Amino acid sequence: MREPSISVVIPSHRRPALVQRSVRSALAQTFTDLEVIVVLDDADAESEAQLSALDDPRLRVIPVREPVGGSEARNIGIRSARTDWVALLDDDDEWFPQKLAKQIVVAYTSRHQYPIVASAVIARTPGADLRWPRKIPYAPLSEYLFVRNSLFQGEALLQTSTLLTKRDLLLRVPFTRGLRRHQDWDWILHADEVPGVGVEFINEPLAIWYIDDPYSPLKTQYHWRYSLEWMRANRRLLTPKAYAGLSAVTLSAQASWQNDWKAFFPLLRETVTGGKPRAMDLLLFFAMWFVPRGVRRSIRSFWQKEPSRNPLKPARGFETRFV
Repeated sequence: MREPSISVVIPSHRRPALVQRSVRSALAQTFTDLEVIVVLDDADAESEAQLSALDDPRLRVIPVREPVGGSEARNIGIRSARTDWVALLDDDDEWFPQKLAKQIVVAYTSRHQYPIVASAVIARTPGADLRWPRKIPYAPLSEYLFVRNSLFQGEALLQTSTLLTKRDLLLRVPFTRGLRRHQDWDWILHADEVPGVGVEFINEPLAIWYIDDPYSPLKTQYHWRYSLEWMRANRRLLTPKAYAGLSAVTLSAQASWQNDWKAFFPLLRETVTGGKPRAMDLLLFFAMWFVPRGVRRSIRSFWQKEPSRNPLKPARGFETRFV
């Protein structure tokens, strides 16, 4: 039986050095029957020059002269794909060499009509490499993503740069154009509504996700009000427990990073009246506000025993599936 081909779609916005790194990791896959489509959002000459220097016939670059945003850049790449399977990769992340080879086996043998194949990642922060997520996906997906049991980021994750699925599903459920944040949550929760969709999870790090320190001042750019608007607009995608957890932990963390104490009572009210909070949700809500970030960081480092920077080498793991 002939192996299916894969289209890799990479949206990029004026980050020439980073996008070249991500493209190199895609072209270096042990699974070689692929095409790599880079959509340059608000295309710049330096990014085009960096990519043309790679000189690989499997690489296609689509320059978009006006800014359209990451969601629509992905949609443009997906519509241009020539294969049945599409793998997504952000321009500031990279893959381990066997990522696609391992995922396509799971995808091609899945019992689901529309499998979404994800994997664990190495979350690379300025100080350490972390193996995320710490818990395996389960249904309902909204509760997996947003019902937290600890103060620490990385408990649950379905990261965009790990996803591989059928092009037909991505055409049926495109990324929401104009969405500045939560593009991954938004897409996977909408896709999960389609009959025949199921998540297949490989519990092995197959990608490196480069992130800022979770406690970095850069987080202040992520305003909690935008997240609240997204949450309210997509209430039907969230169970009451997930709604409460998202408000109590994720949004409260954003507001506390910004020292926006005016958010305290509105978010507490949203948590209690908008969803069905657990005792743990309320405990985490108050911890986000009253436990200093430095103390949380020390606790996280102690309990998680953060490893030092690792080379580009995946750990051994296993595959797990759920409906």
